[in-house]
Amino acid sequence: MTNSPKIAIVTDWITDMGGVTRVDIALHEAFPDAPIYTSVYEPDVLAKQFFDGLDIRTTWLQKLPKPLRKLQRLFPMLRVKAFRDLDLSEFDIIISSSSAESKQVRKTRPGQVHICYCHTPIRYYWSHYKEYKKDPGLGKLNWAAKLAMPILVPSLKRADYKAAQAVDVFIANSTEVQKRIMKYYGRHSTVVHPPVDTDRFTKVSKPVSERKYYLAHGRQVPYKKIDLAVAACTALNLPLIVSGKGPEHENLKKMAGPAVKFRQGPSDKEVGELFGGAKAYIFAAEEDFGIVQAEALAAGTPVIAYAGGGSQDIIRDGEGGITFKKQDRQSVQDAILKLEKQTFKPTNLQRIAKRFHKTLFISKIRKIVGDQTKIS
Repeated sequence: MTNSPKIAIVTDWITDMGGVTRVDIALHEAFPDAPIYTSVYEPDVLAKQFFDGLDIRTTWLQKLPKPLRKLQRLFPMLRVKAFRDLDLSEFDIIISSSSAESKQVRKTRPGQVHICYCHTPIRYYWSHYKEYKKDPGLGKLNWAAKLAMPILVPSLKRADYKAAQAVDVFIANSTEVQKRIMKYYGRHSTVVHPPVDTDRFTKVSKPVSERKYYLAHGRQVPYKKIDLAVAACTALNLPLIVSGKGPEHENLKKMAGPAVKFRQGPSDKEVGELFGGAKAYIFAAEEDFGIVQAEALAAGTPVIAYAGGGSQDIIRDGEGGITFKKQDRQSVQDAILKLEKQTFKPTNLQRIAKRFHKTLFISKIRKIVGDQTKIS
């Protein structure tokens, strides 16, 4: 392999902004000449401003009628085939950013190296199958997913496992995901935490005396457990802003008391300002990493976090915020009341956040790619 290998970045889909999307953007910053392959490119307004003008290359799924493209997450078997059909023979290094099927891409000639940045082995096949079977988080289409999962998942799991065996290098986004990669794929991995644009949040941080509300931000789907924040703040009659959108939005509004306000679809700037002015960020989900917690710290905002999953890499009780061990309303309430009696200095929280600075992510990824170039 030459000293300047040709690199391709492959990601599951580009639709809306989230932790995976921000990793994809940082991967592009690390390797600006690398095209980005994806199953479908249907960015919302926020994602579009980051990807416009980049070399985005889609699979044949992009040729489907637009309504079907928007429903592509319902057809994982099609994504498997679409990624396998990609011809990446011109590239020396393939970097897949995968929480779903992008790791299905195939090497087609000797000397190619596939590096998978794994956000998690597919949650709805492996670690959280029972939870997704109970509530797939697809709103009115839940009934169809519940019927399809027992039929489709066994063969899709086999295909996912087989694809994982063809990966040359696994990178895990947290120690929790590192454990899952070993448990489900039998593969070793290196932990590289996702990137945080800490500067974006640090500059909007407000003094503690000006922070009057709690914040719950993210995609409003069942596993994010935003309902626990709503229920706890409603019971305590404490001001809470719920920021984001998703199929659970109406359910959350119905259960919310008068102290709970909603901000649906805020801009990137507005999200930063919400974090910078929050008394604390409530994060009740068991996430693979939970990059938004590090973003809260960068804004000088403590986190009330469930002590499981990737949160354990970010928040320790009394250091960065307050943790709780059960995902129920009473545990969140108790954690809020505990935080009410403490003061966290924004500068101390921002110091923790620097461990996840985007420049560190980029330098670590470049080193891993560089090491593979030397080996080859």
